[in-house]
Amino acid sequence: MEIFDDLEAEYDRLDGIFAELSEAEWLSPSDAAGWRVVDVLLHLAQTEEAVEATVTGAPGPSSGVAGVAAPDRGAVSVDEAVDRWVAAERAGPEVVYPRWQAARRRSVDVLRGADPDRASQWASAPLRPATMATTRLAEHWAHALDIVGPLSIPYPDTARLRHIAWLAHRSLPYAFTVAGEQAGPVRVELTGPDGATWRFGPADAPSAISGPAGVFCRVGAQRLAPEESGLTATGPHGATALRVLRNYAA
Repeated sequence: MEIFDDLEAEYDRLDGIFAELSEAEWLSPSDAAGWRVVDVLLHLAQTEEAVEATVTGAPGPSSGVAGVAAPDRGAVSVDEAVDRWVAAERAGPEVVYPRWQAARRRSVDVLRGADPDRASQWASAPLRPATMATTRLAEHWAHALDIVGPLSIPYPDTARLRHIAWLAHRSLPYAFTVAGEQAGPVRVELTGPDGATWRFGPADAPSAISGPAGVFCRVGAQRLAPEESGLTATGPHGATALRVLRNYAA
């Protein structure tokens, strides 16, 4: 399936970047508040291990995040639980990098081999394997931005962003609900990195968002403020949809 191939391709691109990092770069601050570059990768390794555990039903890491890992997270927010998880297992790149490499290979294999119609609990909702793979692509892409930005490493947009844009549009009803806003149909028309047009949502929706796909995905990843994006939002729900846009559910 295309999403699994694209997820693996994104992992391979990241692996090539990680392979070239110096000790100083690994230990330098990322754009994820309070985390070094190596801490960002640790978080990704931990969540890849959680993917394997939740899909297979095997004993998983005790994170307080995903459904498999956190039945008793209680009043702790997802962000706080994730931060505690990273703090509890913080290690150097000689430990974290191979841990992520192993975890990402296993997670892709598990997702490829899973029953495509069987949903597994993840964050706030059960997800089928293809959708879970899409969330993994979205998370790795967003956290890659946290790493490459401070290190001034080129990370050009690719056509793989189409999966992330689809996820952001698909998540709009959830995003409206979390924000306590009245939902409404929204169509999205984006220009991909290669100039192709990507459309999501009903063509006759009264509200719309349009603009570059990379910008749309960055807003959904909370890496760019909606008011600074230059995206066009029209109709009764367009501006609100842009404000609540998210590429994830938590």
